[in-house]
Amino acid sequence: MTLSQTTLDEMREIAGRYPEARSGLLPMLHLVQSTEGRVTPEGIEACAEILDISAAEVSGVATFYTMYKRRPVGDYHVGVCTNTLCAVMGGDQIFERLKDHLDVGNDETTEDGSITLEHVECNAACDYAPVMMVNWEFMDNMTPESAVSLVDDLRAGKEVTSTRGPRLCTWREAERVLAGFPDGRVDEGPGAGPASLVGLQIAQERGWSAPAVKASGATGTEPTGDGAQAASRTDTSVEAESAAVEAESGSDESAAEKKEAN
Repeated sequence: MTLSQTTLDEMREIAGRYPEARSGLLPMLHLVQSTEGRVTPEGIEACAEILDISAAEVSGVATFYTMYKRRPVGDYHVGVCTNTLCAVMGGDQIFERLKDHLDVGNDETTEDGSITLEHVECNAACDYAPVMMVNWEFMDNMTPESAVSLVDDLRAGKEVTSTRGPRLCTWREAERVLAGFPDGRVDEGPGAGPASLVGLQIAQERGWSAPAVKASGATGTEPTGDGAQAASRTDTSVEAESAAVEAESGSDESAAEKKEAN
């Protein structure tokens, strides 16, 4: 497969976004995946030429990050979190059920090319465990049954919306967004759910706010309510600890002076 002139121009556009062109390598690789379906040898060579680095350097980055694929990915990349909390909450069962239902193994794609299944590491969404991601969009509080229904809907071409995000697009479309070319869906769906906002709600109810940064020239809002008392206790603890360290240091110096005098 040959990279189009349009893709090459967009790769140069990405490189031009940064003071150091090499900083554009990650989004450039996403752009390659959006057109090629994976990171191809030709894509690696093109990145290297545009950024004036070696193909080995590009390949080293492409093989380090798991989001870059060397084999074709289906229309929907379905990632099941099997890290500790999600696993305990049912992630392992979800993954096994999907493997049987789709008749694929880890990091394999269904025969119709629609679903690529992969077990993934922590998605930083433990408050909604067990969590799946479809093309990097969250699907929260899943069960084996809801996971099967989800992939069946995707294969049937039904419109599916993520739990905290937009309508799901294809994997290639998502890769283009990660390359820095918006698809207009950024404001679709909620950005956070109730479990993520509990701490904020408690802070608002109790009148808590972050303590001001006590640095030269720093500004900020002074803590109020219980937050002010907590900040005061913290300041007192820090002062006491500093005094203890200074006292210990002075004691060590005195001991050293006596030893030297003897």
